[in-house]
Amino acid sequence: MKIWHPFTQEKTEALPIKIAEGKGQYLFDDQGNRYIDMVSSWWVNILGHSNEEIADAIHHQAKVLEHVIFAGFTHAPAEELCSRLYNLLPPSLEYFFFSDNGSTAVEVALKMAYQYFKNVGETGRNIYINLEGGYHGDTLGAMSAAGSSSQYHSTFSEFFFRTFSIDFPDDCESEERALEKLREFLKGNGQHVCALIIEPLIQGAAGMRVYSHQFLEQIVREVRRHGIIVIFDEVMTGFYRTGTMFAMDQCSEKPDMICLSKAITGGFLPLALTVTNKRIYDAFFSDDPCKTFTHGHSYTANPISCAAACKTLEILQRPETQLSIRQISETHIEYLPQLSHAINRRSIGTIAAFDVPTPQLAQCIKEKMIRSGIIIRPIGSSIYLIPPYCITRGDLEWVYMELVAFPEF
Repeated sequence: MKIWHPFTQEKTEALPIKIAEGKGQYLFDDQGNRYIDMVSSWWVNILGHSNEEIADAIHHQAKVLEHVIFAGFTHAPAEELCSRLYNLLPPSLEYFFFSDNGSTAVEVALKMAYQYFKNVGETGRNIYINLEGGYHGDTLGAMSAAGSSSQYHSTFSEFFFRTFSIDFPDDCESEERALEKLREFLKGNGQHVCALIIEPLIQGAAGMRVYSHQFLEQIVREVRRHGIIVIFDEVMTGFYRTGTMFAMDQCSEKPDMICLSKAITGGFLPLALTVTNKRIYDAFFSDDPCKTFTHGHSYTANPISCAAACKTLEILQRPETQLSIRQISETHIEYLPQLSHAINRRSIGTIAAFDVPTPQLAQCIKEKMIRSGIIIRPIGSSIYLIPPYCITRGDLEWVYMELVAFPEF
């Protein structure tokens, strides 16, 4: 028997560490070693491991209603979750479609955008625009939406639909060049573009690459001149990762759709939502069965997952959680400059990142950190810190001191 692990070259990767228990910011292996989870277990455990309040909410819901088909039925946890989110989102985003994970939330948005134009009689809109280096998931549509420039999906590029990639900017001059290339593309192709899909403010899997809200707003304004649907992929950026509830809260331009997942249940269970506006919903609201959005998943709006998400949102709004989020951001700002030999130091909200000269050096740092009881997972030559909000300032300072002590720093 062999377990095949994700994003892992099984031949060269070290044997996996067997985790036996988690509590707060810590994970414990089967040998009793303790680790600080500085990647929030792939960015989902925003409130730490084994949060007792979320566990209790799951326990209570499991004894009441574990699951029910969501076509033709509804239930209180789903309705409560949508009500809570509606009060946190821009008023225009008021129609909630459930799915299972980030990739499927994106698939829903891509299909919904395409069918919207079919339903309103605009044929020929079959191009998607992305930001170069973007990552939107591993299902076929999500891979395709990222474009052929994606470092993760080139093996499958022959299956991709047509996309246009906006150049990722390094400075104000490259921002203007990228916008000019976008304008030129739209002059001849704007009427054929279905949607823009973009990770707002920061690209996660590309190495935590940060860009300005002004650039994002200009992109949105340019595509809207051509009637193009705007999708914000906030699977990673949502729930205060960038310092605000959603990254779009830092922007004046709001999307037509938003994709949510990852941290929505506090790291306990899979759940995702694609939220859209009345204009798009109304294009499907019809007596014509061909205009139905025929998409769904077996575990759509699972009541247990919804209960976990409701409790997560409740905890996120508490003053003590908000204070922790601010303290993490302030600690990043204070300690990043001490990594004097790091390249391109950057932070946004609770996320900090920096680059080192080579991926090999990044792996050496990863191995040294794991021996010190710190879990990081570099992306190429980029190292990032994205801790759960329950981490203490002392633990986060200690992580930085361990990085500073590495010979290259």
